[in-house]
Amino acid sequence: MSLRLEELKGAGSAAAVAGQVDYRLARNSIVSEFHKGRLSRLDICDAHPDLLRAAINVGQEMSEDCPICEEAKLRLVSYVFGNRLSPAGVCVTSKQEMTKVARTSKDLVCYIVEVCPNCAWNHLNRSFAVTSRR
Repeated sequence: MSLRLEELKGAGSAAAVAGQVDYRLARNSIVSEFHKGRLSRLDICDAHPDLLRAAINVGQEMSEDCPICEEAKLRLVSYVFGNRLSPAGVCVTSKQEMTKVARTSKDLVCYIVEVCPNCAWNHLNRSFAVTSRR
């Protein structure tokens, strides 16, 4: 499951979504370097086993094929970090879960990662802050 900003805006009065950072340019640069032969698959297909497990079990499948292996659909996985949360973050799988997590901490940062379950390509897709309304 991947969260969209428009979904979080309706998550109730407990949280407000701040600005968003999109990492598309960095992604395109890495994919371009791979296709030019300047980066190998070993350099970029290095997803942690827990990230792969989350992608396979709870990740939201995208319509886009993996830019590296071109054999599988990418999956989006959302992680939230903040005060009073585990240092490893929380893998958020639904809007309801995000609302619950937002109540436990005043300031959160959500990271959405794209992952290929086939070749272990992974890249940070976007991030945004979720702050409590005062």
